[in-house]
Amino acid sequence: MRCSPEHLSDMLYMTGRLSRPEDMRNKDGFTLIELLIVVAIIGILAAIAVPGLLRARMAGNEASAIGSMRAVNSAEVTYASTCGGDGYAQDLADLSTPPASGGDAFIGPDLNANGVQKSGYLIALAAGANSVAVRTSANTCNGTNSFSTYHATATPATLGQSGTRAFATNNSGAIVQNFTGVAIAVNMAGTQILQ
Repeated sequence: MRCSPEHLSDMLYMTGRLSRPEDMRNKDGFTLIELLIVVAIIGILAAIAVPGLLRARMAGNEASAIGSMRAVNSAEVTYASTCGGDGYAQDLADLSTPPASGGDAFIGPDLNANGVQKSGYLIALAAGANSVAVRTSANTCNGTNSFSTYHATATPATLGQSGTRAFATNNSGAIVQNFTGVAIAVNMAGTQILQ
């Protein structure tokens, strides 16, 4: 069967023009190379941003630990002047016990027991250097013993991740720090005054 020129034009009209390789490329999407470049850029930005975010998180945790030390100091001063007969509590549980006659506890519920973790730091309260009993539980307003000194510490729960510094305070009211992250001893050796 022979094709006449009329039939040839009809066949081209029905099938359409054959695409060349450069016309077959879909111009509405992205190529694999373009997508890989975008993924590489996102990876580079993430590698730059993540360490900064971790440092900011640690700085926030450390600021919270300093705030906890200030809260302990404030609670101890209130306890000593209103309940302990000028003596201090030796445990966070003692400060979280309200007076028997009614009223609020001396410290907030977020610091209600020794070893409590708050914002990546472990908070504890203990007897200070050369501490002696001031009042027995029968003579304080909340049934706890009071002593002449106290020592509070805040240490990172995970050193290097939740914080890099350790903090402490005592009945002097000064907050000290060390840069090792190790719990600060009662004698405050190897520390710098923070405030």
